[in-house]
Amino acid sequence: MNTNKVNEIREYLINKNCELIAVTKTHPIETLFEAYNIGLRKFGENKAQEMARKYQELPKDIEWHMIGHMQSNKVKYIAPFVSLIHSVDSFSILDEINKQALKFDRVINCLIQIHIAEEETKFGLNKEEAEDLITRIKSEKLENVQICGLMGMASNTSDQNQVREEFKKLRLLFDQFKSQDQNFSILSMGMSSDYKIGVEEGSTLVRIGSLLFGDRYYPIA
Repeated sequence: MNTNKVNEIREYLINKNCELIAVTKTHPIETLFEAYNIGLRKFGENKAQEMARKYQELPKDIEWHMIGHMQSNKVKYIAPFVSLIHSVDSFSILDEINKQALKFDRVINCLIQIHIAEEETKFGLNKEEAEDLITRIKSEKLENVQICGLMGMASNTSDQNQVREEFKKLRLLFDQFKSQDQNFSILSMGMSSDYKIGVEEGSTLVRIGSLLFGDRYYPIA
């Protein structure tokens, strides 16, 4: 892993009210231990079973963040320990998270994923869908989940002005929901290619992988 880049990003984030999530997906346990040994404690994964295997092998003071698209039948693997699920985009998945959290007497923190990019392949809700979801959550009284904020991924483009505008829209929506719900405190936006723009536009969590670990992929059996 690139220790110099870790230190550079840490230095950049100082006093910016934003935390680093090290995206460890596909990387081997040895790399995660290396990240742990230089002080990283928030790891992001995109597959539930891979996260569960790594959880078993790594120190238990790590905060595990599910950043990938969540499937209902996979929630059970991470419900006992996951710190934050970034990618809620339907009531059905939230209902399953609530059911699994209840089994372990936990309240699981979640973010609603908002679609802000041009690519249709990216997941997430639009403003009206997010509003409807929040209204339904309140009416259904899901007691073992807590919606803490929003997450979004900008378009995969070199046009930084476009990325900035997409993040601005997400920040405005976040501010709207935050004014109505004091539990809204997390805005997860910004990855390796655009994290500085995310921070400038108000992100409280940036999800960075390739800058720290490179593009090598590791097959998990």
